[in-house]
Amino acid sequence: MHRLAQLLLIALMVPSGLLAQEKIESTGPAFAAVPELKAAFDLLYQQNFSEARAAFETWEERNPGEPFGEVAVAATYLYEELYRQGVLTSDFFLNEKKFLHGIDGKPDRERMNKFRGALARTRELAQERRRTDPKDPEALFALTLAAGMESDADQILEKKALEALKRMKEANEYAKQLLAKHPEATDAYVAPGIANYIIGSLNPGYRFALWFGGIHGDKKLGMEQVGKTAENGIYLRPFAKIMLALAARREKQNALAQRLLRELSEEFPTSDLFAAEYAKAMGRPTPATILAP
Repeated sequence: MHRLAQLLLIALMVPSGLLAQEKIESTGPAFAAVPELKAAFDLLYQQNFSEARAAFETWEERNPGEPFGEVAVAATYLYEELYRQGVLTSDFFLNEKKFLHGIDGKPDRERMNKFRGALARTRELAQERRRTDPKDPEALFALTLAAGMESDADQILEKKALEALKRMKEANEYAKQLLAKHPEATDAYVAPGIANYIIGSLNPGYRFALWFGGIHGDKKLGMEQVGKTAENGIYLRPFAKIMLALAARREKQNALAQRLLRELSEEFPTSDLFAAEYAKAMGRPTPATILAP
């Protein structure tokens, strides 16, 4: 009995020791708010794209081995194009054809080339870190975001459905590896969350076909995952909030959409996007218009 008690004590101590070790090691930008990065993301959410990009590039120059700098630069190009194309609006989300098949026309080619270039550099830096540690959390975090953003770009902007699904599956795999050991990396939940919601929104026949390819979707689970980032994310919390609010409008969860959009409009009072979407959700006249491309 004494020996059994010792073994039980050791078994109880090991997980807590490993968790403490992980928390000590997880001190990079994926796990702890960096003031310069937080300020740069705030600029992004206020649609100050050039200023946000310059701030990320400055941070990147001082931290050349961190893949997060490059993935943040990539985010500025994607967010800007989504904004210019009117994707981050209820007009887009509530239009079934656009939501499932993408924008009308084509995205800005120069902006997309710069986006792809930043993603390529992100992957180079992340894989360099993984040569030393295949489970490097900062690398997995950057790879999750890179694949998730590229999937969004392929699906919504480029209308390359098969490529989007491949990247979506890739983002899910990286996210699973990361979150299995680091559930505190709450920004990473947004990638599989969006994937789950979009796939879950497809017609049953198409979802059944994708199931055989190992690609699954669940709208409820997707909203729950995006909600984790919306509640506790470090940098992507506002992005998760707008995505969750727009999904809530699709699902006729008006109270949730109104709350999230009110919070965003209060946090970013100079953003015409959040002000306009809050007004729409409340059934009020729109106080600002989204800029044309």
